[in-house]
Amino acid sequence: MTLTLSRPDLLRHESFLNNEWVRSGRTFAVTNPATGEVLADVPDCGEEEARAAVDCAQRAYQAWRRVVARDRAALLRRWHQRILDNQEDLARLISLEQGKPLAESRGEVAYGASYVEWFAEEAKRAYGDVIPQQHNGRRLLTVREPVGVVAAITPWNFPMAMIARKIAPAIAAGCAVVAKPAEDTPLTSLALVKLLQEAGAPAGLVNMLTTSRARASVLADVWLADSRVRKISFTGSTAVGKHLARESAPTLKKLSLELGGNAPFIVFDDADLHAAVDGLMVAKFRNAGQTCICPNRVYVQRGIHDAFVAALSERVRQLKVGPASNAASQIGPLINLRALEKVQEHVADAVLQGASIAVGGKVFESQEAPGGHFYAPTVLTGVTAAMRMSCEETFGPVVPVTAFDGEQEAVALANDTPYGLAAYVYTRDIGRAWELGEAIEAGMVAVNDGVLSTEIAPFGGIKESGYGREGSRYGLEEYMHIKYLCHGNLDRPRG
Repeated sequence: MTLTLSRPDLLRHESFLNNEWVRSGRTFAVTNPATGEVLADVPDCGEEEARAAVDCAQRAYQAWRRVVARDRAALLRRWHQRILDNQEDLARLISLEQGKPLAESRGEVAYGASYVEWFAEEAKRAYGDVIPQQHNGRRLLTVREPVGVVAAITPWNFPMAMIARKIAPAIAAGCAVVAKPAEDTPLTSLALVKLLQEAGAPAGLVNMLTTSRARASVLADVWLADSRVRKISFTGSTAVGKHLARESAPTLKKLSLELGGNAPFIVFDDADLHAAVDGLMVAKFRNAGQTCICPNRVYVQRGIHDAFVAALSERVRQLKVGPASNAASQIGPLINLRALEKVQEHVADAVLQGASIAVGGKVFESQEAPGGHFYAPTVLTGVTAAMRMSCEETFGPVVPVTAFDGEQEAVALANDTPYGLAAYVYTRDIGRAWELGEAIEAGMVAVNDGVLSTEIAPFGGIKESGYGREGSRYGLEEYMHIKYLCHGNLDRPRG
């Protein structure tokens, strides 16, 4: 299978500024992680482009904030339709630059498009309130207004979905956007903004700048210092999120931070064992384990531990590893060499401290894509809290399993982390399900289900996993503020 595009013009080699495609002198290469092939050379933008993007966005915002909600929604609906019309090309771009199997990339396109459609609908529902007055002659009310220019900074693991669920609510709310996609995967974001341009977005409404890892902080620092940027929406590491929070303090920007995770997956003796294995396979191995909500710590009650590991191991052995160009591939490459080395280090550390390898535990050598960053799907047993993979996100296709005895121990293990993004619980006891759903410190808890994400529910974490929510009706509120209006002397005699 050849991953070629039916519309080659969707493979962009420029940044997008004020509705124009712009090349700068410096460039960097975007490569396919399965093969090392260079897909495109894109601009390595810096301070000048970052400031120009804010200039354009500020001008666009002054006009766009006055556009009625129905017309903002209409733009999003047109964008949504163009995404659907080009979903196969978008999926192929995702697979080329990110590496995930084509079936998963198609799923990501549908998922990202769902946010555009959702916020097209929510744009018309940014309601205010009329507050009962304290006495006659006054009227008190609130209205919702856009926050202003928004800086969106996105990660590489979902190059379409992450940018769509930031840009769509910003447009719906009446904001303008300056955006920086991840240096590993900018091509999908550029194609997405190309489709937004075709949908009729006004000049400057969305500006997309590409930059290398070495210069990424340059763009962010310009936007952090600029008081016209009123909000930053960031998905990425906790360390970078903390930097953004500190540096945004002088201008008191509004922040949405979706940061690191360390999700527990808890299976009790009374759980449907096969349903739990199915849920873990879906939650853990999507995108080769490179998701912020994938289970990073698997706790199985001792009574079913061995049976669970046996069933899980058999499923994991059957996974097909390979490049997206092979339609049978279920596990693609890790995004780069650094990611591959981190997985190797985590597994080596666990084994050194006494963990046992049930399946995998080594680099996978693909005959179809020699030199790709593949790691064999892995199951480890005897994992303890002292091991690195219990404390850090592994971000790879590795399942570390730990046995536990009782409910209190399970809750203590689950909460023994500074992170609090997602958690999963499998049990047939409805009382236990409610109790753990409330006791586990996470922004999202799935009970007897391995799929959390949907555009209609709020996505986000607590503790060092960040704050703010994406998706749902709450996601629109992140891009607006509340203005209180007080009208007095309304009962004053008029001649």
